[in-house]
Amino acid sequence: MNKPAPVESRPYHHGDLRRALIEAARRILEADGPAALSLRGVAREAGVSPAAPYHHFKDKGELLDAVAHEGFEALAEALKEAKRDAETPKDAMAALGVAYVRFSRENPALYRVMSDCSRDKDAMPDHLHENEDSAYCTVRNTLVEAGLEGVTPLDLELATIAAWCAAHGLAEMSGFRQFETLKKELGGEEAFLRGVLEHLGMFAKVMKD
Repeated sequence: MNKPAPVESRPYHHGDLRRALIEAARRILEADGPAALSLRGVAREAGVSPAAPYHHFKDKGELLDAVAHEGFEALAEALKEAKRDAETPKDAMAALGVAYVRFSRENPALYRVMSDCSRDKDAMPDHLHENEDSAYCTVRNTLVEAGLEGVTPLDLELATIAAWCAAHGLAEMSGFRQFETLKKELGGEEAFLRGVLEHLGMFAKVMKD
């Protein structure tokens, strides 16, 4: 009498395994931070065998890249939603900055992975420049709609970088306790964020003069 083949308690096949692994990684990141992430831990969280992640990711770095890619896609959706709610193109620019900061505050571990993965490679992901629906291209296109028509491609690229850096810097600094007095004076967190972004025009004027 033949014995039945042993059944693996945590199977390789898990529907869309790649998706399941990325979602498991995000849960671990948000709960315990990047230092707690490992392929073995992700496999355990996803309910699959320890070897299963290696069918999709050669190491932890590749998994983090995939998580970062999804993060940039989620950021793009957040920016597009903020832009849809804006009444004018100029208001849309402030709305994009506020949405960027909100995204970083609501997804701190994911945002850190996005930043770290770009920094480790000395470049932002290629799809940010190539995909018209990306977060970066949304900022660039909104600048054109807000009045930067007719500028050279170089000026438009530099303006987009400036806007991106402003939002990124504000995301990094907006939680500083030194700004609490300003936030109260202006009427809250969003008013403070909009105020900072709107005053970038004064900085640009000084630099131009």
